[in-house]
Amino acid sequence: MPKFEMPKVEMPEAFRDMTEKSVKQVKDGYEKMRMAAEEATDLMEDQLELTRSGFMSINGKALETAKASSDATFKLFTEMMGAKTVSDVIALQSAYAREQFELATASTKEMQELLSKFANDAAEPVKGAFEKVMKDVKAA
Repeated sequence: MPKFEMPKVEMPEAFRDMTEKSVKQVKDGYEKMRMAAEEATDLMEDQLELTRSGFMSINGKALETAKASSDATFKLFTEMMGAKTVSDVIALQSAYAREQFELATASTKEMQELLSKFANDAAEPVKGAFEKVMKDVKAA
């Protein structure tokens, strides 16, 4: 069987230059995409850690408030068992209601502060990333 041979053809230099430029552009594009993906991954990891720590703080405060409320309720019932008159019971209940109102007010304020801090902390990295993207888009 005869051997089939292709003639050797030299590619024009302009074609080689264009091919090299195309390969370089693809490599540059890939590198930019890889860096953007790494930055996005880092941002997501940071956001997840921030979210975890924020929820831990909020849950801790909620548990602290629940414990304080339970302790106050137990104290009320203990003191009511030792009350001698109905007016003593009413005074104990009034004091308990006042304490619970103050506890709820303070707890609500602290929870609002925690949530506000959490929201600000969570928004800051996203805001920074958005500003960077917009700066990069304007530069391009």
